[in-house]
Amino acid sequence: MLWMCIKSTTRNHVIATAVILLTITIGVFVWKTYADLLPIADTLAPDSSNVRKVQVLDRNNNPLTVTYQNRWNIHDCLPLHDIPLFLQQAFVISEDQRFYTHNGVDWIARLHALWQNIKALYPIRGASTISEQVVRMRHPRPRTVWSRWLEGLEALQLEKKFSKIDILEFYLNQVPYTGQRRGVAQASRYYFDRALDTLNHKEMLALVVLVRAPSRMDLHNGAHGINQPIHRLADRLSELKIIDQKQYAQIETTGIQIQKSQLTVYAGHFIHHLYQQLSPRYLQTTRRLRTTLDAAVQTKVQSILNHRLKALRKYRVKNGAVLVIDHQSHEVLAWVNGGEEIDGIPAGWIDAVTTPRQPGSTLKPFLYALALEKGWTAATLVDDRPLIEPVGSGLHSYRNYSRIHYGPLVLRDALGNSLNIPAIRTIQFVGVDNFLDCLHDLGFFSLQQHPDFYGDGLALGNGEITLFELVRAYAALADNGIYHPLTFLLDDISGQHYSRNIFSPASASLIANILSDPDARQLEFGQGNLLHLPVQTAVKTGTSSDYRDAWAIGFNHRFAVGVWMGNLDHSAMNGITGSKGPALVLRSVFAELNRYRDTRALYLSPRLVKVKVCRKTGLVANDECPSYSEWFIPGTEPKRAETREKAGQPICLTRPTNGLQLAMDPRIPDDREAFLFATSPLPSGSNVNWYIDDELIGTTSVGEYAWPMQRGTHIIRARIWLNSQRHPVATPPVKLTVK
Repeated sequence: MLWMCIKSTTRNHVIATAVILLTITIGVFVWKTYADLLPIADTLAPDSSNVRKVQVLDRNNNPLTVTYQNRWNIHDCLPLHDIPLFLQQAFVISEDQRFYTHNGVDWIARLHALWQNIKALYPIRGASTISEQVVRMRHPRPRTVWSRWLEGLEALQLEKKFSKIDILEFYLNQVPYTGQRRGVAQASRYYFDRALDTLNHKEMLALVVLVRAPSRMDLHNGAHGINQPIHRLADRLSELKIIDQKQYAQIETTGIQIQKSQLTVYAGHFIHHLYQQLSPRYLQTTRRLRTTLDAAVQTKVQSILNHRLKALRKYRVKNGAVLVIDHQSHEVLAWVNGGEEIDGIPAGWIDAVTTPRQPGSTLKPFLYALALEKGWTAATLVDDRPLIEPVGSGLHSYRNYSRIHYGPLVLRDALGNSLNIPAIRTIQFVGVDNFLDCLHDLGFFSLQQHPDFYGDGLALGNGEITLFELVRAYAALADNGIYHPLTFLLDDISGQHYSRNIFSPASASLIANILSDPDARQLEFGQGNLLHLPVQTAVKTGTSSDYRDAWAIGFNHRFAVGVWMGNLDHSAMNGITGSKGPALVLRSVFAELNRYRDTRALYLSPRLVKVKVCRKTGLVANDECPSYSEWFIPGTEPKRAETREKAGQPICLTRPTNGLQLAMDPRIPDDREAFLFATSPLPSGSNVNWYIDDELIGTTSVGEYAWPMQRGTHIIRARIWLNSQRHPVATPPVKLTVK
């Protein structure tokens, strides 16, 4: 009896211990479950608070970049109603055929999968529902039995919080594929380079079966391994009457055409420049950047530039760039580069839009606009006679491109024909330092040297600027002389909305009028050339020394366009000037910009008054000289009885210059060598006495004297008797050394 009691007591203790252990185990299990469960978010929208890389769009939402570096697909999400119904049905049948009837976990499928795994002695099937797969995407865990338990519980919570439509939409937009693609839209572009609604049934089924093993069955490595899974899925769809026999036969016989995805438009340099303008913090919190670029304009301009560069290849023209802006809104519309590689480096790696180059004559309009601000008019006479200026202890002879000199010209003709010597005389009038300050105000920040570094040659483009700076400055001329920063985003967050007045509207519009006047350029360019566009357009070309750079810049009532051609390795082209190379591109680009738009003439300030003047004198016209109609700022128009001096220097010795050093030519007998002394232009009827070392050596009635050269250091002076003065004008002494 005692034994029986002891045995009963022991059994009770064992049972009690087992109950306690079971209770503890269940408690730990429950505690562990609740501890490991993660809360379901209030929204299924992918988190974009920490964007690794934004997507850049053009003004019409066309993608300029495609990125797959973010955790979620935040750029190519589609609402469920935009995803083909057949694709939705195929996914549900393949991944979760009782999706619309279970509450997050398909227990029938789980039991069936468990039985199959036991028979096979290793896991061959998971039976995860679409809801559980959504949980796995949002709460990634190691693939263990415990994880599957937690995913099931969280899937139940997910379905209590969101509808089946919400869950399926999230799944189809975020399901992972190879190549870091997520969602069916990105997969469609990755494999077929087409939108979802253009895919046939077999291509849609390929997207369905690929999610099972996206890396192993990557179509870019061959489409053979995918045919059998597609066949099995088609059989199930046929059994369920989702497809008929004709559709089934098409799936069986149709091939899969793989096509690598690519952007429809390339704007890499524009995007790089855009990133430099924005703070890294802003880029990390923004999903998309909607830019001002127009993909259609970008593509067309790229084609025009490439075609022209191909035609000029035989002239050793390798590279080019085009910048198009809307100067009314200050928006960049196209940013194009083209050309061949340089020393093994693809030319596309170098942005010619922001690479400093010598601008040739393209700065002259700003120089003449500054002269107008300082009192000149479009009828001011500017001397175009041969000009020799000092450079250090030597001389530099300036010349026009055609090597022709036209004598005194009105400013309109000097600018229209882009003559060099009048430009030098103009910069001497306004001052190099003043002109450089004006260029800085216009945004030419590449010109960083002291004014003495550039000298008078700044008028001819001896500095280096970028195409970006040049087009932005021409936009200021087009916009009534007001400088504006350019805009790259439609929703501009840069805060750079300031502006500043550089030229008066009257001066700016007068320069535009000259640049659009075909009669003003006929001396050097003739009539009917490429620069005469159907719609009134202000146009300027430029060519740097040795044909290393060729430019064409222009603006009409709406757009400003700049074209550069040359070689990024700084080698010379074969005789290509701005009017021979870039001008045709400029003309073609404006033709495209104007094609579907209403056009109008350039703005002309209503303050300007028209006066008929003599082209030879710049005075009010009479019957004895050829005349034309000129525009003047009120108060600057010439009077009929007025006499006008030519614009130029005060009376002084222009040759030799102080400190000039000459050397006798050993090939010429010493008694036959001469050097021409010269003064600034003199009125008719003047007389000049020439002195060397205070000794009178000759008298002339013009401002020139051929002096027989003598070795040594000499002091040169001149006394000039003007016809209207009783006393002579003495020039400052000039030191000359002959070796």
